[in-house]
Order: sequence, then structure tokens, then C-alpha cells
Amino acid sequence: MQIPLVVIIGRPNVGKSTLFNRLTRSKLAIVDDLSGVTRDRQYGDAEWNGRIFRVMDTGGYVPNSTDLFETAIKEQVQIALDEADAVLFVTDGRSGVVPVDIEIANILRASSKPSFILVNKSDNEEISLNKNEFYSLGLRHVYDIAAINGRNVGDMLDDLIEALPFPDDYLEEDERLKIAIIGRPNVGKSSLTNALLGIERSIVTDIPGTTRDSINSILKHYGEEIVLIDTAGLRKKTRVKENIEFYSNVRTFRAIAECDVAVVMLDAALGLESQDQKIIDEAVRRRKGIIVAVNKWDLIEKETNTAKHYENSIRAKLGTVDYLPVVFISALTKQRVFKIIEMSKSISAERKNKIPTSKLNDVLLPEIERTPPPATPRGKEIKIKYITQVGEKYPVFLIFSNEVKFIPDSYRRFVERLIRKHFGFFGVPITVSFKDKNPAEDQTY
Repeated sequence: MQIPLVVIIGRPNVGKSTLFNRLTRSKLAIVDDLSGVTRDRQYGDAEWNGRIFRVMDTGGYVPNSTDLFETAIKEQVQIALDEADAVLFVTDGRSGVVPVDIEIANILRASSKPSFILVNKSDNEEISLNKNEFYSLGLRHVYDIAAINGRNVGDMLDDLIEALPFPDDYLEEDERLKIAIIGRPNVGKSSLTNALLGIERSIVTDIPGTTRDSINSILKHYGEEIVLIDTAGLRKKTRVKENIEFYSNVRTFRAIAECDVAVVMLDAALGLESQDQKIIDEAVRRRKGIIVAVNKWDLIEKETNTAKHYENSIRAKLGTVDYLPVVFISALTKQRVFKIIEMSKSISAERKNKIPTSKLNDVLLPEIERTPPPATPRGKEIKIKYITQVGEKYPVFLIFSNEVKFIPDSYRRFVERLIRKHFGFFGVPITVSFKDKNPAEDQTY
């Protein structure tokens, strides 16, 4: 299922994050008058007239150095054109056309990708007249909008939907197991893909960013077709450090969105770093199956056999996401690489596992009765009455109770641990939702 990707670009402080929040109907992106406050990648799904597309906000990917400022933005535009199905070019209607806008427009005109100039902050008729100035940039689609209140955003979306490549079967499910190989640059993603396929499908060197394209390959495993999504690298070695992360994030986001199981690769010499944790957090947020694969283990193993200690240190850093399997591999020597396929199949089956309601209640309610939630501040007893599993794509557990607004998050984690203790779901994020008679009191996690 290939869902189109729309990337929002533009110089800082023109309202990219505000537009992202409006399109995705969320408040994921931080909005502030200070330029460059969006420091992390932001992704989300948007829906308009029954069509779903993915949105990426590029805010924050601009270096502090003024010498690199224009270079960084132009590189991001080129990356967006390589990866996106359409580009929303946000400008500032109050400040008019500035030199950086001209540079961006020159790149967009040379591309065949649908590009839309959004003259933002046009929240009254007087400022909207500034829209005419932006036709000088030479692009066909120009809209005076106000992302903060939605003015004219609907008109733009009508035209965007018409320009996006929606195949007739774009929402049809591909039943094949889809495994995304993700991680920071140079951890061995292409090497693992090659080892699994048995062919040199990807270019592999010691230089981060040598894979030119995001590659989907078909692995035949005992007669079963499995889709491997290789997210390796950069189109070229870039001079601007921030754009290495930006480009990698575009690839990683698309792969996580499309996969069933995400294999998060670590470099054994570096361990679990903050960027790895962000990748895992994104996979958890999207409720994908997850495997942590520690690559280049042959180099560590030569020095000392520390697998158990190493795994414990990873789990300590993972915190509440300690249910992920950890496997030690060497893509170079093919050590344990096919174990990843078997684990992925097992995790995929776990994601689809349905526990009968009667069994859930017979097993869990006695333990919950022995360790009930704490009483409300006024001393009222909270009783868990009933548990059932719902959800088609991943496990969701509804727990019916009184006074759900007083149930602490620590108790949700306790219930989740009980579910995992009795029913598995190893490597699978699950959702636990407390439900009350009053829908306003529901708590979903």
C-alpha cells in the first residue's frame, strides 16, 4: 500500500509547523515565533475528501551558521523533490518574496513534481493582495492562506488531491510480510539486505550515504514472498550535517509507515544512541512490530563474549519498551541474519493474535483483584469490571472500569505487563485503553 508523501518546505518562521498541525489535525509540531524551534522530524497522516496522504514537516533542519543557511534549505528542497510526491512551499505574505524564496522556486520549476506556493499569514484581504507578487516565482499554483485559522487551505487541498498519484488500489492491503531495515547511516542496512537476498542488491562502502535509492526487494523464504524495505542512505554526501539527518528521516518515516516489522539496526561499537531511541519511538507510536539487531557483533565477540551484559544495557536504556527482542548479528559474515526473518514472522503473527474475551477475563481479573488500582482521592474504590481485545491492525485492549480518570499511568503499565506475562506479544507494542460509562472519561494510551 503506497500512500503519497507530501513534504512541507520553506525558510524558518513562515508557518510550516502551523500548517502541518492543521493538515494532520494535531499539535505534534511545536509552534513559536522564534525561528528554528522545530528540532525533530514531524510526520503525520492527513485526510481530505476521503483520500489519505502522509505529511512531513521539515522545520528545524537549518544550521545555525549563516554561511550554511541557504545551502541547507536548497539541499532540503532537492531531497524533498527526490522523495516526495508533492511539495508545499510555504512563504510569508507579510514579508513578501525574499532571495531564498527565489532560489527555492528555481529548483521547483526545474522539477516535474507538483509544487504549490502557499503565501501564508494572509489572514485579511489587504495582506492577501501580496499573493500577486509570488506569481513572479514562475510556479502555476499560488494560494493565499492562513494556516493558523485555515483560510483557503481547503481550496489548496482540493487541488493537491488532484495532483497526487493515487493508484486505484492504493488502499488495498498487500498481505505479504513487509520488513523495514532501519537505523542510522553506516550501521550496515544495505549489507544486511544483501546478506538476506544473497545478491549485491545495494551498493555497500564504508562511507555513510552510498545507497542512492530506497529499495524494496522480494525475498523468497521457503516459498513465501517477503518484502524487504532497505532504507539505507543518502543520495549524495552532503556538506550540511543537519541534512544527513533530514534525508535519513524521510526514508525512515516512509519505511516505518509501510512495514509490518521494523528491524532497528545498531552498531555494536556504539550501542543504543539517542537517534536509535527516536526511531524506536516512531515505530512504537505507529504500533509496528520491532526487532533490535546489533550488527558487527563479530568484531565485539572477538574481544569478549558480553552478549548478556550488552543486552541488559540496551534494555535499561529502552525503559518501558523493554519487550523488544535483541539479536546479535554480523551482516558481513551472515551470522544469525536469517534469525531476523524467523523472528519477524513470529512477531507478525503476534500482532494478529486475538485473545478470546472469556480467557482474558478468566486469567487477568483474579490478578487485578489481588492488586487493584489505588482508590480515588476521596477514597472511592476503583473496580475493573471487564476486559476485551479489539483492533484489526495491532492489539488494543479495552478495560472497563469506574472512575477511569483517577487510574494512574503506572497502573496501565502494570496491566500491560500482566497481558504480556500471560499472552506474549513479544516485540509488539500494544494499546491499553480504560473505558468508563462516560466517554469523556476514557483514557487511551
